[in-house]
Amino acid sequence: MKLQLAKPLVFFDLETTGINIASDRIVELSYYKLLPNGSSESKTYRVKPVVLNNGVEEQMHIPAEASAVHGIYDEDVANCPTFKQIAAEVAQTIEGCDLAGYNSNHFDLPLLAEEFARTEVTIDLKRMKMVDVFTIFTKNEPRNLTAAYKFYCGKDLNDAHSACADTMATYEVLMAQLERYDIPTTVNELAEYTAGSQKYADFAGRIVYDQDGVECFNFGKYKGNRVADVFRRDTGYYGWLTAGDFPEYTKRIFTRIFLDLRK
Repeated sequence: MKLQLAKPLVFFDLETTGINIASDRIVELSYYKLLPNGSSESKTYRVKPVVLNNGVEEQMHIPAEASAVHGIYDEDVANCPTFKQIAAEVAQTIEGCDLAGYNSNHFDLPLLAEEFARTEVTIDLKRMKMVDVFTIFTKNEPRNLTAAYKFYCGKDLNDAHSACADTMATYEVLMAQLERYDIPTTVNELAEYTAGSQKYADFAGRIVYDQDGVECFNFGKYKGNRVADVFRRDTGYYGWLTAGDFPEYTKRIFTRIFLDLRK
């Protein structure tokens, strides 16, 4: 069954310094952009991860355990552009598109949003539909990407944990899933199918919408409470949140709600 596209669909994958959405950084980004007319384009970026130290950007060390997974070491990215330097180009590539990835709803997309939040590039990822191929897989044949590639495509995934290899494998797996299962074929419906019943206001899952579409805490002592209601009676909690180790994108939502109460 052919995938029905109303707009371009960008398959993407990230290799990173670790799995902490708030503090880790991208070291490789790869995409495969499929257009409604059947044409496509792809690109892979190596990225130098940086952190601010007293206002000065310094290269972030890639931990050995991360390098052991994706094979990228500090010296491999020392002369590569930072994400800030490629952000505008990446944003231009995905603007007006929908996105697809493997376990991307829970990791790649939130981390990408964090990287954009550290730049001056404005892009609203929330406007894009997101198809998570991993969710389709786990709903039907729970395994990892390597097993999914073998199961659906009948091939071994060589160079696994290379962003380029994983990106193309994700694309091929989705095409095979469309053939195998009675699942939606439009991106809007696939995004809904893979999103699950819970709707999140942020990408890290710290803020959810209630049945009225109002932002609520999804963690901590105020879990289930509306964010605005908590800020009205406990203004110190807002200060604790913004000083804490929360993703920048999540903090921006807290700040917007807090400032709206003071208008």
